[in-house]
Amino acid sequence: MRKLVYDLGQSNEQSFEEKFQLWHRNCGEFLAQRTVNPETGKWHFTHKRLRSAYEILKKPQPYLYIYQRHPELEMPNTTNGLEGSFAFLKELVRVHRGIKPDLKRKIIESILQNRPTKT
Repeated sequence: MRKLVYDLGQSNEQSFEEKFQLWHRNCGEFLAQRTVNPETGKWHFTHKRLRSAYEILKKPQPYLYIYQRHPELEMPNTTNGLEGSFAFLKELVRVHRGIKPDLKRKIIESILQNRPTKT
């Protein structure tokens, strides 16, 4: 799983899909292992963190490679630019620590509406 994630940015949709399915065929039984609590009789998945990582990759899989399917949109393959914008907003709002949540939301909405967009 770790290797799959590390190679995510350098692979294309088809090769990632193949590797992901191969990983699941090889590790599916391990992923499905359950542990029963002897006191309550309830069960939980034994490998919770691995299962969680699998689900995080499985659910958005149709959207992972949109930037490759639509090159005309010139989408980046990372969210670094977006995270930079969020860092800017967090810092701006942090300066005003005592404001109420509804006013904080209005400030952020105002900034986002007036911020110039890339063309």
